[in-house]
Amino acid sequence: MKHLFIVNPIAGGSDKSAQVREKVERAFRDRADSFEIYVTRAPMDAAREIQEEAETGEALRVYACGGDGTFNECVCGAAKRENVAVCPLPTGTGNDFCRMFGAERDLFRDLDALLDGTVRPIDLIDCNGRYSVNICSVGIDARVGTEVHKYSKIPLIGGAAGYVVSAAVNMFKGIASDMTIRCGDFYRSEKTSLACACNGRFYGGGFNPSLHARPDDGIMDIYIVKKVNLLEFAMLIGKYAAGKADELPKYVTHLQSRDTLEMQFGRTEVINVDGEAMYADHVTMRMVPGALNLIVPKGMQFFDDATA
Repeated sequence: MKHLFIVNPIAGGSDKSAQVREKVERAFRDRADSFEIYVTRAPMDAAREIQEEAETGEALRVYACGGDGTFNECVCGAAKRENVAVCPLPTGTGNDFCRMFGAERDLFRDLDALLDGTVRPIDLIDCNGRYSVNICSVGIDARVGTEVHKYSKIPLIGGAAGYVVSAAVNMFKGIASDMTIRCGDFYRSEKTSLACACNGRFYGGGFNPSLHARPDDGIMDIYIVKKVNLLEFAMLIGKYAAGKADELPKYVTHLQSRDTLEMQFGRTEVINVDGEAMYADHVTMRMVPGALNLIVPKGMQFFDDATA
């Protein structure tokens, strides 16, 4: 078995390559398996490297050393490959996938627990041909999240302030967009503030629309927020972020579905895929059950409890 550590040198704002190498070399002193550390050089470089390594047919375990974006690239490279398993080894700032595991999330930072872990198949969402392991969304949340980096680079603005500025600018542009949405028997064609499909539970740095989504049940938790004004948006966003969207049936439709979610927009929209941006005037999201082998850290109980 080979262990491949994919390091994103810009994750978290600084190059963690040296720290990762030191940690990995220490962990493998008494292990017979081989390992390689690969530092990415361009977007989707991680996916390409994993696909090339997987062609040998050797069992391959991949550790995404970065944030959610790095993990997503590794997921795209590992999807539907029986000899490849993958997990996050967080070194970045955004680790929303790990938040789903509650108090056990720090086990993904324990390299020994990962090396001694088991492999479990989990689901993915196919979003216009790109895989998502966590959450996809379209609307005001995707626009704010995509543009926050633009404002965070301005002197005196950074971190949470960047989100505030991005939110203010995008609200001024307009909260809702024209969307035609189909999923099973559900159909709606009107201005919509946002729509998201959940395989995981957290996105956008801690927004938690779904309290019970699981990455191994074959079901998308879908939330569709109707057109709202600024006052209504300010009132409901806190509850939406805290997993209380079901308390707002006047504004939020919650679907749980195995059917394909199709959305057509009146213009090109940004589509958030695990924190990464795509652009299109339509999107199709469909669940792909058991498409990814996840490395589950030793000692994690999440998958042992179906009510987790």
